[in-house]
Amino acid sequence: MILNVLAVGDVVGEGGQEILSRRLRGLQEDTQAHFTVVNGENASGLGITPAQARRILEAGADVITLGNHTWNRLQIGDFLDKEPAILRPANYAGRVPGRGMGIYECQGFRVAVLNLMGRVELNPNLDSPFKAADGLLNAGRFDLAFVDFHAEATSEKGAMGWYLDGRVQAVWGTHTHVPTADGQILPKGTGFISDLGMTGPSRSVLGLKPENSLNLFLGGLPHRYEEAEGNAKLNACLFAVDTETKRCVDVRRVDVVE
Repeated sequence: MILNVLAVGDVVGEGGQEILSRRLRGLQEDTQAHFTVVNGENASGLGITPAQARRILEAGADVITLGNHTWNRLQIGDFLDKEPAILRPANYAGRVPGRGMGIYECQGFRVAVLNLMGRVELNPNLDSPFKAADGLLNAGRFDLAFVDFHAEATSEKGAMGWYLDGRVQAVWGTHTHVPTADGQILPKGTGFISDLGMTGPSRSVLGLKPENSLNLFLGGLPHRYEEAEGNAKLNACLFAVDTETKRCVDVRRVDVVE
């Protein structure tokens, strides 16, 4: 059997939530996706609320992953403990709410999803994501595993892909909001791509009004970032896995642009 796993890039603001609600079900049907993972850490622009998480799940996500803005909306804390379908990075140091790996039933298989966060140019005050991956994979009982690695540096993302090659079925990067064209199958059968991109306003800088970034880079006073307006896009990647060999057999972009 071929199991199709759809991975959706960072949902940004109201525009990202809106296109996800309208278009995700159709994309799942078009790609014959069996399982869908959506990164939702920017649903509020910075962070996510329980109501926004429920909206993403209602749109068709099986699992929501997060990242460096997990705690920008502190009301998500209790929800992380109560809702098994939402994950936060597993390698946060210390005691924080939630979990970094979940195991879910799909087509008769136990599917593990790991959420990890990078340290290079992002957050050095984290436990090693590589050691965290080892601990989770060694402790869990599952048939297939998929990793959302929320990281800034493509070098760190690439290293994680090669580190986990043959131990998980796919590793995809999130966080930079820029889709990459390096989808590939690594030698031992793990599907990999450096970054899925984002789900949010197309005419923007990473989903935000361009003038916000221009102000910053031209030396203006800092102020609150605002979500861009207009048509949106949904960046995603489909990983096809042969459940007999447990190897990824296809990696392809399946973006929706309006």
